[in-house]
Amino acid sequence: MTAREQYEFWCNSPYFDEGTKQELKAIANDEKEIEERFYRELEFGTGGLRGIIGAGTNRMNIYTVRKATQGLANYILKQKAEKKGIAIAYDSRNMSEEFAKETALCMAANGIKAYLFSSLRPTPELSFAVRELGCTAGVVVTASHNPPEYNGYKVYWEDGAQVTYPKDEEIITEVSNVTDYNDVKTMSEEEAKQQGLFEIIGSEMDDRYMEALKKLVLSPEVIKKQAKNLKIVYTPLHGTGNLPVRRILKELGFENVWVVKEQELPDGNFSTVGYPNPEDKKAFTLALKLAKEVDADVVLATDPDADRLGIYAKDTKTGEYMSFTGNMSGMILLEYQLARKKELGILPQNGAIVTTIVSGKMSQKIADAYQMTLMETLTGFKYIGEKIKLFEQNHDHEFLFGYEESYGCLIGTHARDKDAIVAVMALCEAAAYYKDKGIDLCEQMRNLYETYGYYKEDLVTVTLKGQDGAKKIQEMMEQIRKHTPTQLGAIKVEEFRDYKTSVVKNMEQGTEGETGLPKSNVLYFKLEKDAWCCVRPSGTEPKIKFYIGVKGESMEQATALIEAIKEAITALTA
Repeated sequence: MTAREQYEFWCNSPYFDEGTKQELKAIANDEKEIEERFYRELEFGTGGLRGIIGAGTNRMNIYTVRKATQGLANYILKQKAEKKGIAIAYDSRNMSEEFAKETALCMAANGIKAYLFSSLRPTPELSFAVRELGCTAGVVVTASHNPPEYNGYKVYWEDGAQVTYPKDEEIITEVSNVTDYNDVKTMSEEEAKQQGLFEIIGSEMDDRYMEALKKLVLSPEVIKKQAKNLKIVYTPLHGTGNLPVRRILKELGFENVWVVKEQELPDGNFSTVGYPNPEDKKAFTLALKLAKEVDADVVLATDPDADRLGIYAKDTKTGEYMSFTGNMSGMILLEYQLARKKELGILPQNGAIVTTIVSGKMSQKIADAYQMTLMETLTGFKYIGEKIKLFEQNHDHEFLFGYEESYGCLIGTHARDKDAIVAVMALCEAAAYYKDKGIDLCEQMRNLYETYGYYKEDLVTVTLKGQDGAKKIQEMMEQIRKHTPTQLGAIKVEEFRDYKTSVVKNMEQGTEGETGLPKSNVLYFKLEKDAWCCVRPSGTEPKIKFYIGVKGESMEQATALIEAIKEAITALTA
């Protein structure tokens, strides 16, 4: 059917509710809007669904959620794994609770027991719960750090990680095969409970999650010593982090914790912050104001589903608050974890650090310094989670730390996805440890630069919305792929990797090899002088991203190198 025909079907079919029909009738004369809402089915990608909330096939609504869930249920049934059930969580976004309930009732109608959290919970706790309950799969309803008009739906498997190849493609096929809304099953909550197919997850899971986190603390005596001295400001940005973050800090003994009052409560409109992303400095406006009032040492922000952590720290030398990128905070935590474990005599010989190809490269130097193995994966924490599973199956490495540049990390194996709650805990522990030694986090970051090199990273993002934007992004990728530059600005390209074709090309010698990673629409340039650039379309937003990394002899030199590469990228995308 054409977009207009799909529109007419939704307006007239008795399957859709009156509220949906009224929303659609209001755009009857807007052909462009009708086209945007109905030109395709909302794509169920390798991570699940994500889109703008509203009526239409290309929108997040109860019908597209049910349809995706039916496809997932069909896959679970084909795997004969329905008896283990599915865990479902949701965040503070608009319609999250409704979408989670629809997911649970569709699963129940298919004979798959649904365990639904009683109220909003962080994504990492869903990952934890899947394994604690012995479930086949998990779903969390969230659009992470996207703008308020979005929501989404992420799928996890029995290991607690988001699904990877080949399961992701097999699930996508099952979802695509559901073409008739009448094939989608659902039932009432009362009936699902009577049949033993619907169960609420309560506070007992929170208790188990908290206990798992506290086992990861390395310096309880230092926390006890500095608990009254370290000043912490925190904002959940209207999301799910408020209760678990405050609880873990309180139970560890931290006494001086201030929460940004205006952003404390859940709010799907994110009314005090238009873009609830801790990567965005504007998200810290209220937190930094409070930090200056109370003279805080560290300022923390978690995104709506509490899997990403952004931080600022007070530089006692200047009195100013310094912003930490995801790479910077990742290196603070990595160095602390390895150094402290070595000090305590518990650093394993087969320890492994896992990161992504677009994350900073200082981690390799730190791993080498402690004689640990560092492994790189494609972008997406699901690949880091997959590595943990493989380590456990093969008994070849012990997972120590996983991180990605986009403000996500994981310490421990209680979860198989990035966890901002454990990151808050570990970051505050590290801050207390360094404070006990008379330095702040800014000074420690300078120590890392002096020890390992002045690594700096940046990101150039081009946003192209809608149907035309998606087409343009693909055209840009193909243009770069076919006309591979031999240098970016004045910096030579030494190696070019095309992860879509799995080909690695040595630009100087002309020889070719294989990437050794799964196929993905990603292009990577290894540049001279320890620099690099990676290009990929976003999997969750209408953007094409250019990741850049350099190493300088000073921060000034590193900054100049970054700017030169950014200028070359601007010319490349013109």
